[in-house]
Amino acid sequence: MKKSLIILLVSVLSLSLALAQEKEKPLSGKKVVMIVAPKDFRDEELLEPMVILLDKGAKVVIASSSLDSAIGMSGGKIKPDISLSTIQAKDWDAIVLVGGQGAKIYWDDKVVRDILKEAVKEDKVIGAICIAPVALANAGILEGKKATVSETVADKIKSKGTIYTKLDVEQDGKIITANGPQAAGKFGEALVQALSKPQCKPTEGKSCGGKSSKSCPLH
Repeated sequence: MKKSLIILLVSVLSLSLALAQEKEKPLSGKKVVMIVAPKDFRDEELLEPMVILLDKGAKVVIASSSLDSAIGMSGGKIKPDISLSTIQAKDWDAIVLVGGQGAKIYWDDKVVRDILKEAVKEDKVIGAICIAPVALANAGILEGKKATVSETVADKIKSKGTIYTKLDVEQDGKIITANGPQAAGKFGEALVQALSKPQCKPTEGKSCGGKSSKSCPLH
């Protein structure tokens, strides 16, 4: 009887500790969608930030233009959870574009462009790494903002009015960019920091990026 009671107490304590740890995770309840190319996404740029986000309690969903298994440049495979066309910015806390040579297909993609523009209006965290920031620049959301990108395509974002900083990771407001796989870990940490901050809710049809603090109450 005594032994059974001890086992029960240990079980209860273990469950309580697990629940407490879950509550302590800074990104519990946050939803992040990571967009990968169907072929030739950069494996590290998906996996390293994803592991960091999951470890902090975020829910991470993979999206692509195809629901077939996406293939990374290093041979990794991942089955997308949702189709790119189903993404609505209002449903997510962060939208992240993964790099790799395959990411070129999203540079001028209308669906991606519309998602990014809506994400800005909804005051969401936006991330892009390696060559993926070109999609942000082409969507018009980097004009006048600081950003970084793979040096091989730096001219493509500078031509859109972006302030290219050459840093491994750059953040301007809620837009976070990184320049390649060696920065994947720092990129993931930057996403965590941005998602941990109080969110601003757009009101009266205005973006939280505006100057009027009255239209952006924190919640």
